[in-house]
This record gives sequence, C-alpha cells and structure tokens, in this order.
Amino acid sequence: MQVKDTMCTDVRTCTPETPIKDIATIMCFNKISGMPVLDDERNVVGIISEKDILCSMFPDMKELVDSGAKANFEDMEKDYSSVLSKTVDDLMTRVVATVSPDMPILRAASMMWLRKIRRIPVTQDNKLVGILSMGDVHKAVFQESLLVK
Repeated sequence: MQVKDTMCTDVRTCTPETPIKDIATIMCFNKISGMPVLDDERNVVGIISEKDILCSMFPDMKELVDSGAKANFEDMEKDYSSVLSKTVDDLMTRVVATVSPDMPILRAASMMWLRKIRRIPVTQDNKLVGILSMGDVHKAVFQESLLVK
C-alpha cells in the first residue's frame, strides 16, 4: 500500500502571515492538532501545531534554572492572549519532514515514529498534495487485514 492510497487530500493549510488566533480557532473548532504552512506557490515552508502554540508559553528552561526562579504556571496561562497576537511565522516549525505519494505507508509511518510526530505532509516537487496521519495508516492496515481473512 502506498501513501497516495491512504492520504487525505482535503488538507487545512495556512500561510506564515496567518494570525495564531485564527489557527487556534480552526484547531479547536475542527478538532485538528496541526496544519502545513504554505507559501503562495503551495510549497511547504513549515508546520504549525498545538504543541508549537502551547510550548511558546513556557519560559526558556535554561534561563529559568540559571536565574533560580520558579515557573508560575498560572501566570503562563494568563499570558495566552499574548500568544494569540502572534503569527504562524513566529511559532511554526520550519524544518519539516515530508513523504512522497509513492512511498509505502509503513515506511512513512516509521518516519513519523522516529520523529515522534502524528502527521506528515505529502509532497510532490515540494508542493503539498495531501497529509498522512498515524490514524490513516492504522485504518488502512486494519482494513487490509480484514480483506486477507
């Protein structure tokens, strides 16, 4: 089975200029945890995830340890509104692993497992053509196993 047989082609995307407030709204109301960031030519230039947004609220741990201060999680939570005023470009992960449509799905799954990610953009000539999640892989392998019996 190949990635193209399993990937989702209806992918929510954003641009580096998209406000984090818009991204958080899309994520919360659509129950998605991340999306590819595209330039004007549909090239993948990053990925933004809930983890990127929430981790931006934490202080730099080295500075915290060096200063001897203690983390005040209640204050961090109150500071969420300042995160919402940022853009995707401020928080996105810029180095993005991708897979090709012709790759075997278990090879793609192994890439996700090694990188500890749950979804990976599918590109052809660096242009986004879909997205593959661990859930997509599991569902495909499960369905395939039902057909064998």
